[in-house]
Amino acid sequence: MTGLDQVIRELAEGRQQLTRKAEQQYGLEVEAILQSQCRDPRRIERLLDGMLDFCFDEEMLRWYKKLCRHYFEIDPAATASYIYAYRDMWDDEGS
Repeated sequence: MTGLDQVIRELAEGRQQLTRKAEQQYGLEVEAILQSQCRDPRRIERLLDGMLDFCFDEEMLRWYKKLCRHYFEIDPAATASYIYAYRDMWDDEGS
């Protein structure tokens, strides 16, 4: 294995570790919001903003969708903007 291969492998492993950690932390926050039926747009949008960067991961996408479904009842227009942001960033079906 070359030095570059090793660096790439380490970066990929680091990305996976970061994703798992983010998934755990955001998952706890989403669960707390859902259980408490929180309607605070700032709190919800802060989570959605942060989660969006990790939506390449299926588990994070599952959490993102759960939170969007909850937020849709509170602010459908804002929720639609988060759905479009996801599509712009991660959905490559149109490519």
